[in-house]
Amino acid sequence: MSRLEKAIVSMVEVFEEYATKDDKNRQLSGTELAELMKKELASPEFHGKVEPAVLQEAMTNLDKNHDGEINFREFSMFLATLARGYYRARNKGKGNKGKPDKPE
Repeated sequence: MSRLEKAIVSMVEVFEEYATKDDKNRQLSGTELAELMKKELASPEFHGKVEPAVLQEAMTNLDKNHDGEINFREFSMFLATLARGYYRARNKGKGNKGKPDKPE
C-alpha cells in the first residue's frame, strides 16, 4: 500500500476504533473524542507543530450539525484542519508568511 492509502485506512480505522466504544457505532461522543485526542495526538513532535489555537478552532467548528456527536464527515474535516495547521507550522518562516497555502 502507498503512504497515502495507509493514511486513509488509518484515518478510518482510528475513527471506527473509538466510535465503537458505545452503542452509537457511527458517531464519536465527546468522551470518545477526548480519549482519541489524548491517545492519538500524544507525540511531542506533533504537539510542537500544531498550535493550541488551531486545535481549539477545529474543536469549536467540529460538530457542524450541532447534535453533540461527531460523525465521520465531521471527523475527516477535523483531521484536514489539523493537517493544515501542522503543514503551516512545519513551513513557518519559509517564505510563505501570510499567504494562503498553495497546492503543490
